[in-house]
Amino acid sequence: MTQFEQVKQTLKNLDISYQMVDHPAVFTTDEADQYIVGIEGVRTKSMFMTNKKKTAFYLLIMDDAKRLNFHEFEELTGAKRVKMASPESLQEKLGLAPGMVSIFGLINNQERDVQVFFDRDIIEEDRMSFHPNVNTHTIFVATSDVFKFIHAMNFDYKVLALD
Repeated sequence: MTQFEQVKQTLKNLDISYQMVDHPAVFTTDEADQYIVGIEGVRTKSMFMTNKKKTAFYLLIMDDAKRLNFHEFEELTGAKRVKMASPESLQEKLGLAPGMVSIFGLINNQERDVQVFFDRDIIEEDRMSFHPNVNTHTIFVATSDVFKFIHAMNFDYKVLALD
């Protein structure tokens, strides 16, 4: 089963509905956005990060129009020396390649050692958009179902008030 099929099957098993948009492969949120114009839901940016020693891993979900201030993230979480994780760490922890990062990578994190964070500005939105572990589709999921998925994968999440 492909990762994409695994995401669809997991959502089906959890009785989570979604809207799917097919498009050519995209590697940035700007590229993806051109294929989902006019569809209701916040466009998310999923950032996979680690500390300098690669002993802690973080998945941050935020509005794709916002820029992350790493120092602010460190202050709010207590994390030290945070940076973007390498493609190798991304593959090892979430089973994904760059350009495909989303909450659905949590399916592949058997160690359950990735800390999940959401920016406060998006959690009140009705729907969120993500790649379903492949960058040739974008799916829109109800925000309540996003949290349902995270809990079903045995993860907790924290909400951050990012500027």
